[in-house]
Amino acid sequence: MDNFSYFCNTRIEMDLGKAGQLPDMMKSLGIGQSILLVSDPGVVKAGIVQPIVDRLQSAGYRVVLFDALSQNPRDLECLAGAKVFNEQRLEAVLAIGGGSAMDTGKTIALLGPNGGTPTDYVEGKKAYEHIAPIICVPTTAGTGSEVTRSSVITESATHRKLTLKHAALRPLLAVLDPKLTMTVPKAVTAATGVDALVHAIEGYSCKVTNPISQAVGARAMAKIVASLPAAYRDGGNEEARYGMLEGSLLAGLCFGSADVAAVHCLAEALGGLYDTPHGVANSVFLPYVLQFNAQAETSVHIELARHMGFADHADSDEQAIHKLITGIREFTRQLGIPKLRELPGVRPEDFPRIAELAFLNNSTPSNVRPIGRDDYLRIIEQAYDDVF
Repeated sequence: MDNFSYFCNTRIEMDLGKAGQLPDMMKSLGIGQSILLVSDPGVVKAGIVQPIVDRLQSAGYRVVLFDALSQNPRDLECLAGAKVFNEQRLEAVLAIGGGSAMDTGKTIALLGPNGGTPTDYVEGKKAYEHIAPIICVPTTAGTGSEVTRSSVITESATHRKLTLKHAALRPLLAVLDPKLTMTVPKAVTAATGVDALVHAIEGYSCKVTNPISQAVGARAMAKIVASLPAAYRDGGNEEARYGMLEGSLLAGLCFGSADVAAVHCLAEALGGLYDTPHGVANSVFLPYVLQFNAQAETSVHIELARHMGFADHADSDEQAIHKLITGIREFTRQLGIPKLRELPGVRPEDFPRIAELAFLNNSTPSNVRPIGRDDYLRIIEQAYDDVF
């Protein structure tokens, strides 16, 4: 029998229009009256942030906006946000946006009261303590960061992806309002949706999974595969947007108390080097990592194929694995996600560096099959040549 632990102290509220009740929910939790609102320029421009600011200010909150973010958040941006947090003497962090805003917001809530850099916490030089209250309002169905203990930040000097990980980084409150995702562009819907799917796949199958992660991961996979194509075709489809936000949330709960694995290690290496959108990077490597892992760990990959509806119990083991790989390839292609060789800046001479960065990722040991530098390099080459 395997021992495990599962913990999530986040209050989760989900409903259409739920963001309109944010001031009341914050008051019920006793969150301070001065807030750093972390978002990105695209979300602000889309008109999502201002109505929430207006409601908060009407309820007596002092709100300071910080939106100097990149799509792959950087340590220098987090340090700049922490400086604003301290100079303005703020008490809590409200992140509204996708993974970039939420991961930046979490890191600011850590750095503001405690000082230091993200690297200091990853390397164990500083303790995760005295973290400001964190509230997350996702506007994409992807990262699940609203319920996880992680924040992924790029170290500007090295392009290395740093994963800050601690239970104290879990938000106090997560407000999921599908209406806020209705205007997400098709390409972002596709990329963030595949990111959520990979969270569920890897959280379910990694070495440090647990029964609760597998239960919510199975539901997440089914929801995402059923909902993402419809949300991609018609962004105004309420049922599909609701299904995707639920699937993303469950995927976050899945890997949030387990881990991700080799797909994410490769994606974070690629994103750190070329600033590739994270979901796109996950997508280009997913079928090749699944093929590599399934060669040694057949049974769990048969389960994955069935949970996603690519195979059923009438299929043989070999048929189920084949249907998993081909099903994932077709699923991502119908979403218009490019191949590795089509991504801006990707150069074969960089492949050894990508493989090295992936291998050094602290989630490599969690991959269901042991994987080394040479294995990573072969997977990158296969993805680039689009061959199995």
